[in-house]
Parts: sequence; C-alpha cells; structure tokens
Amino acid sequence: MGWTRLLTKDTGLQRPSQTPLRQPGRAPRQAVLLLLAAALSVHADDPLEAVLARIDATTAGFKGLKAEVKKVAHNDVINVDETDIGTIMVKRGAKSKDLQMLFDIKQPDAKKVLVTGSKAWIYIVKNPNEVQEYDLSRKFRGMFEQYLLLGFGSNSRDLRDAYTVKLGQPASEVVAGEKTTKIELVPKSREMLTQVKKCEIWISDSKGVAVQQKLHTGGGDYQLATYTNMVINPAIGDLKLDLPRGVKTVKPLKE
Repeated sequence: MGWTRLLTKDTGLQRPSQTPLRQPGRAPRQAVLLLLAAALSVHADDPLEAVLARIDATTAGFKGLKAEVKKVAHNDVINVDETDIGTIMVKRGAKSKDLQMLFDIKQPDAKKVLVTGSKAWIYIVKNPNEVQEYDLSRKFRGMFEQYLLLGFGSNSRDLRDAYTVKLGQPASEVVAGEKTTKIELVPKSREMLTQVKKCEIWISDSKGVAVQQKLHTGGGDYQLATYTNMVINPAIGDLKLDLPRGVKTVKPLKE
C-alpha cells in the first residue's frame, strides 16, 4: 500500500444431534460470529456504529490473513497510474499494533517488502545483491503506527483515537464481489496529515476486515489497494524475506 513511497520520499450453526466431535478452531469461530450477530443487532439503526462493531467482533479473534493484492498509485498531474500486483500476508501478535506484514509484488517489477517490529526491508529482485533496511522507530514511528491501523486487526477505539471517523458516501458498495460498508478517516496527527489527507476503507460485511483501502495523498493523488481471495486466520509462521546468499544490507536513510 505504498510503503516504498512513504519510506523513500465460513461457517454456520450446528443442528442438534448426538454430541458432536470437537473440531479444532470451530468454537472460537462460532464465538466471533455470535459477537458479530449481537453487535449488529444492537447497532442496527446506526450504520457507522454497526460497521465499527463488526470490526471489533472480527478483531477479537484476528490472528492474520493472506490475500492477493492490487495496488494502484495515481498521479493526478500527469494522469498516470502505476499498478503493482502480488500477494500479502499479515500476522498479528498479542497487541493490535504488533503486526508482521509481507508484500510479495510479482508485477510489473518483482519486489518484496517486509515490515516487522520497528524495521522494514525492501528487496528489489532486479537489484539482487542488496536489501534496503529502514528504521521505523524514529522518524517514521508515529506515521507507521497509524498506517497499521488502516490495515487489519485494529479495533474501533484505536481508529477513533487516531482518526476522525465517519460513514463514507456511498456507504454501501460491492468491491471485488464483496458487499462492503465504506468508512472515511481523517488523521488527527499533523504528521500523518502531511502524507495522507483522507483515508477510505471498505469493510467486508461478511468478514469484518478491509477489502479495499484508498489513501488520498493530496493534489488529486491517491493510493488504492484492493484485496481478493482473502483467507482469515491461516496458519502462518514468522514472516521473513527469502533472500539469496551474499545479499548486502544497505540503509538509505541512515544519518
């Protein structure tokens, strides 16, 4: 979703029967669904509160995801779109901001972006002898933490602490075959506002996670990420870059 740019500028209820065999992971999924159903019934008359409750219900059991991703960076002055196509994997730790993310871009120029802890690495395949490392703990820390909120596993309190949140217009849209509710976020942080003026997030009505995100960066420019073939809570180990031997680590922003 533009980190290179920022750094460098199913289930149902079981019918009553004999005592069923316990299925691993089924009870937690059903618990999340029950939370979701309860939340939606409470906020049925308020679409914004309903979608935020949906996010909270999903966050309660969110461990990670994998999906295909299409990222479009639009330059309004010259009316040009740069499009990246690849995959994303996300793994969440104990805290909502404790995320590992791995973007594996396949087209047009193969590259991998890994974000874990306070570090980010970018490996560009056409430059196979080096990997770029960035320290997010200083200059980019505040923006990095807010950026993570736009992704996956954040709750409504986190979003409202960092953004002014309102219902998008139109509020209901179909994105990549998914019925969604759109919310609009305006950063409260002046630092974040220098990079992102407004964010739009399309939350899946069935999954409770973002299936599309649009960051308006000013002057008509934007970055749009759309996620498809999403799998919630797959088995994912620690994310890492699979690099060839002898790759040199460089730090472009080292003071």
